[in-house]
Amino acid sequence: MGDLAKIFKAYDIRGVVPDELDPAVAEAAGAAFVRVTGADAVVTAHDMRESSVPLAEAFARGATSQGADVIEAGLGSTDMLYYASGSLDLPGAMFTASHNPARYNGLKLCRSGARPVGRDTGLTEIRDMIAGGVPAYDGEPGTVSRRDILKGYADHLKTLVDLSSIRPLKVVVDAGNGMGGHTVPSVFEGLPIDLVPLYFELDGTFPNHEANPIEPENLRDLQAKVRETGADIGLAFDGDADRCFVVDERGEIVAPSAITALVATRELAKHPGSSIVHNLITSKAVPEIVAEHGGTPVRTRVGHSFIKQTMAETGAVFGGEHSAHFYFRDFWFADSGMLAALHVLAALGEQDGPLSELLGEYTRYVASGEINSEVADQAAATANVRDAFAGRPGIAIDELDGLTVRDDAAGWWFNLRPSNTEPLLRLNAEAADDATMAAIRDEVLALVRKK
Repeated sequence: MGDLAKIFKAYDIRGVVPDELDPAVAEAAGAAFVRVTGADAVVTAHDMRESSVPLAEAFARGATSQGADVIEAGLGSTDMLYYASGSLDLPGAMFTASHNPARYNGLKLCRSGARPVGRDTGLTEIRDMIAGGVPAYDGEPGTVSRRDILKGYADHLKTLVDLSSIRPLKVVVDAGNGMGGHTVPSVFEGLPIDLVPLYFELDGTFPNHEANPIEPENLRDLQAKVRETGADIGLAFDGDADRCFVVDERGEIVAPSAITALVATRELAKHPGSSIVHNLITSKAVPEIVAEHGGTPVRTRVGHSFIKQTMAETGAVFGGEHSAHFYFRDFWFADSGMLAALHVLAALGEQDGPLSELLGEYTRYVASGEINSEVADQAAATANVRDAFAGRPGIAIDELDGLTVRDDAAGWWFNLRPSNTEPLLRLNAEAADDATMAAIRDEVLALVRKK
């Protein structure tokens, strides 16, 4: 089976195909998933990678060998799989490596109702069962059937956002040869949208650019096309289309924190006084704006399992991460980049001004973006930074997730977090102005990278 510990991550299974992840692992995962969940039936979907169909078929063999039926939804985005799991009330399996390069593939699992399966909620148990050998099942095998989920998914999303009175919009969408090219046409059908498609051809080799819009270079084509066509907005989806990045009418990249704040205000207008969850590297504008609109901001660690768990515990109506994952109570607490995009289109189309003007009130601070440093001893480097700032007047420190240091009076903060999988420390800093942000960023990086 190879090194299972290498491909079983915090939230999913992911590795190079076939060296680390192959049909034998997928088949065993299907059998173990049924054992761990006790499922009578499972729904699956897959992305456009060449290896996705063989892996999905192998998973189905494993699941049916344990007596479970498998409903195959075929090509789909990760949030379409969440829709299938929620609407059918079945555990689900999505075959994708999201934004990773073509040689990778992976498996995202959820329990019925799109409830996440991560390291502490079943993934470790599945890994250990595969390693020890999945017990044989002595009953009748399950069956495999196909079901078209796409139309139901598209129709459901449009019941969650009122787009009935928006003005006509020209929208450029960069699908990055990923699953947005499959789902966007169905979701946008019937809306007053002049769609300008970029890289809608499904191609798991990603011939144009990586399907990872968090990297600015992967947004350059979208920015250029927005300016060239005079579009109102640009949208970019990652490989499995569960994250959405936004470009305004000037071709400028919009910070995901601004989208979090915008969608939060819309959800609070529908559900006054609700809780809104945000992770600790989200702009501090988000909790400020949530409170100003009568909501309760709730701060969490980085990672979708923490967001979803906190949302469920608090009954939060919405949650956002600065990585452009957006979570909705009305969508089984699951994340959907497409649903976030519809909210932005609705907000833009309900008024006459440009997107940059609309989002101006949600953008209050200057952020560094995430900066990675390769560090052999992450703990020592973090302690060095902590010692350098501790005891300074006005400084507050917490260690909810890595090290967060802030000076509320001076209007800045930074967070330093270790990577789960690499010898990296990740720095995010924010301040009221460019000069302050740059000074804090450079001071921390000098401490981290000290030889």
